[in-house]
Amino acid sequence: MKSIKNILYLIFLFGVFAAKAQDANGVFRAAGSPENPKVPVSWNRYYTYDGITDICKKMAAAHPDLVKLSSIGKSTQGRDMWALTITDFSKGSSDKKPGFYIDGNIHSNEIQGSEMALYTAWYLTETFKDIAHIKELLTDRVFYIVPTINPDARENFMKEPNTPHSPRSGMVPIDNDRDGKINEDGFDDLNNDGHITMMIRKSPTGKFIKDPNYLGRLKRVKTDEIGEYEILGNEGIDNDGDGRVNEDGVGFYDPNRDWGWKWQPNPIQGGAYKYPFSIVENRNVRDFVMAHPNIAGAQSFHNNGGMLLRGPGAEEDAGTYNAEDSRIYDAIGKKGELLMPGYRYMVVYKDLYTVFGGELDWFYGGRGIYTFTNELFTSYMYFNRGGRGEDGAQDEPYEFDQNILFGDALISWKEFNHPQFGKIEVGGFKKNFTRADPGFLLESDAHRNMSFCLYHAYHMPKLTVEEITEKNLGNGLSEVTAVIKNERMMPTHASQDLKYKIERPDYISLDGATVVAGMVVENRDLNITTEQKINPVVLEVKSIPGLGSITVRWIIKTVKSYTVKVDSKKGGVVSRQK
Repeated sequence: MKSIKNILYLIFLFGVFAAKAQDANGVFRAAGSPENPKVPVSWNRYYTYDGITDICKKMAAAHPDLVKLSSIGKSTQGRDMWALTITDFSKGSSDKKPGFYIDGNIHSNEIQGSEMALYTAWYLTETFKDIAHIKELLTDRVFYIVPTINPDARENFMKEPNTPHSPRSGMVPIDNDRDGKINEDGFDDLNNDGHITMMIRKSPTGKFIKDPNYLGRLKRVKTDEIGEYEILGNEGIDNDGDGRVNEDGVGFYDPNRDWGWKWQPNPIQGGAYKYPFSIVENRNVRDFVMAHPNIAGAQSFHNNGGMLLRGPGAEEDAGTYNAEDSRIYDAIGKKGELLMPGYRYMVVYKDLYTVFGGELDWFYGGRGIYTFTNELFTSYMYFNRGGRGEDGAQDEPYEFDQNILFGDALISWKEFNHPQFGKIEVGGFKKNFTRADPGFLLESDAHRNMSFCLYHAYHMPKLTVEEITEKNLGNGLSEVTAVIKNERMMPTHASQDLKYKIERPDYISLDGATVVAGMVVENRDLNITTEQKINPVVLEVKSIPGLGSITVRWIIKTVKSYTVKVDSKKGGVVSRQK
């Protein structure tokens, strides 16, 4: 009986100390982080679809004045594609504010994009009350955040045996090797550890040896030397007897080659599926974006390589980006290099490769939305320096795993009796390493990438009616001149938007007075104007330039009070009473 009392007493003490650990009085706030968030989330791990759903629902419940949760549609396997609409709903209608769109995880193995998107939503809501900059952003802007646009394949990557690099695509079965059979030679997890690693075996003509310095690493011998091992490829069995292992896995199309801008079919563009927007998840995103013409900026999270990418994806499309828009991209991209050490600002076709039918290009080319893709995580983050050693950067993941992760990212070589290859060894990096951020770096990478998104969103148009002046013309008439100022870098219409007339012009109206004439002032000093004879009450302006202004004028029948209102799809709605 005495021992039971002792146990109960220890349980009581543990409960007391645990309660104190959760008490806000036991926390000292770190700069830039929420002190006592309403939705506690650990940002040193990855979340399954159920985990993402749970976080989204908790954020919406905890912050009803800032967050609305909705589904933009169903995935191939019937999962909701969640979208978080985040703004200060007490300060105007969300669809009347410039919108910033964020998504992640278009490729199933590029998992941390979801955490980056979720972290952005979490940070915006949890710091709203404490950080003036966040309060200002959510007053003026609305964020549309879709954590994963490939939820089915994300589940497959996490819960089924995979390599760090597969699968990239969705869950539509494909005959990858064109033998008339679908998925008959998928991954085989020989040792049932949930990871598809490498197979090696001893060979008298091998080209590799085991590196004595780094556990699990194979090192190629010199050209005039003979090694001990040969590499057989990824762990698996040749199920269809064609001499290849694992060549017919789930899917193979690339959802980032499916978008309706400069789309090209296979084999011109590898990975393209049937036709533009043939993938249901991409159609859901398309329909959401089309229904929200206020979206002025966008960000898609991928991995890896530490790159801040902007279009065009192909040289044939280079003329789409004029000098003015390129300068805006350059200014934001170069700022990103400062915010994220080790990341590089790049143009896809110039610095990487040619892409037709990419999401990045559709957002800008098809919708006139300034858009970046961030390729998350870079080997620079291993030791905050470039590659070193005899084999340069190839050493670093092994050295990082050995000294920082203490071997947790690697499966040691173990013997296996393969039904086709005989005595082999299986081992190598786990699927959660090399492309995905290690846990302790994930929150730091998320915060820096979020800061890039917020800088981008900050420079969407911000309009004000800067000046209203009135001049008495006599005979009961007055001349009203208004200056509309844009305080940020982005114009209300990108050049692509103007070229194809994607969105309507900006409307500047005068309410509360009888308008006799209306005009746009081309040169105020020289009094050069262009009159709009049809419907002069509502003047149509092609675009309000970034960090610039436009001037308009009306002749009205004199009244004591009236209101000048600006209504721009991507610049929002503002007004000023005189």
